[in-house]
Amino acid sequence: MPAVIRSAPKGRGGRKAPARAVYSPTKLKGVGAVGLDHRAALWAAFGLVFFVLVLTLFTGVRLQHLAGRMGEAVDREFAALGFRVKSVTVVGGSALSTPAVLKAAGLTQGTPLIGLNLEDVRERVEQVGWIKSAKVMRLLPDAVAIWVVERPRLAVWQRQGVINVVDKDGQIIPEADPGAFPDLPLIVGEGANEAAAAVLPQIMARPSLYARLEALVRVDARRWDLRLKDGALIQLPAKGEDSALIQFDQLEQKARLLEIGFDRIDLRDPEMVAVRPKDAVTPSAPAPGPAGASTPAAGAGLTAAAAGTAAAE
Repeated sequence: MPAVIRSAPKGRGGRKAPARAVYSPTKLKGVGAVGLDHRAALWAAFGLVFFVLVLTLFTGVRLQHLAGRMGEAVDREFAALGFRVKSVTVVGGSALSTPAVLKAAGLTQGTPLIGLNLEDVRERVEQVGWIKSAKVMRLLPDAVAIWVVERPRLAVWQRQGVINVVDKDGQIIPEADPGAFPDLPLIVGEGANEAAAAVLPQIMARPSLYARLEALVRVDARRWDLRLKDGALIQLPAKGEDSALIQFDQLEQKARLLEIGFDRIDLRDPEMVAVRPKDAVTPSAPAPGPAGASTPAAGAGLTAAAAGTAAAE
C-alpha cells in the first residue's frame, strides 16, 4: 500500500488571502477625453474611416491590408479620445485564481480598447488551469470584464510521491498548491484521479464515515481501500461500491463499528461481510484444540451477523 503524504497548509498565520476582484495595472494620471464627448468622438472616427477608404481606393492598396489599416486608424483615434483600458474586473474568480487570470489576460493600462481582440484574451484566460470557461466583454469607455467559471476542485491526488489538486474530471490544476486545501479528500494511486468522482459523493453522503476518512487508496487500478484516521481499513469491491456501502450502513446501525473500532472490514464479497475486531491478534499458526483438533485463529474474520452478536455482548 503506498505511503500517504499530505502537505501542511501554507500561508501566514493560516489566513486566506483577501479576494481581489478589480485590477488596475497602474494609477492613472489625468485620464479622460481630450475636449470631445463620446458622440463627437464617434463622428470623428467615422470620418477617419471614410477618408482611409477613399485614399485606399485611389492608391490601389491591396484589399487584404485595407481592413487592418482602417482598424488601426480607428483604434488610435478612439484611444486618443480616452478609450483605453483603465481597469480589468474578474467576475467568478476566487482569490487564488484571479491573479493567474489577470496575468494570462495580459491587459495593461493604456491598451487601446476598441481594437482589442476579445477572443484572443478569452483563449489566453482559458489556458489557466483554474479556469473551465471564460467570457470577455468591453465596458466602454475604459474597462474590461472577464467572467470565469472555475474548475470544481475534487481532491488532492498522490501518485509516486507527487501530489496535485485535481478537478471532477481528474484533470490536474497546476497552479493549485495542495497544502492550501487541507479539507479536500486525499486519493492515492494510479488512476485514482479519474475514478474518484464516482465514489467520493457516496462516501461524503455518510458524514460519520467521511469524518474519519484519511485517504482513498486505489488498489491495482480497479478498486478502493478506505483508510481511516485510526488505522482501520475498509475494502470495497471492484464493482458495486454503492451496494457494499449500503451493507456497511446496515452493519454500522447494528454494531456501531465506527464508535467501537475495528481493524478491517472486507466488503469485497457481496455474500459475506468479514470484520476483524480492532484488538484481535492473528497467530502465525492455529492453536491445537482438544483431542488434537485445531481452532480458528483469533480475529480471523467475523461475518456480519457474528460481528453484531459480538457487539451486543
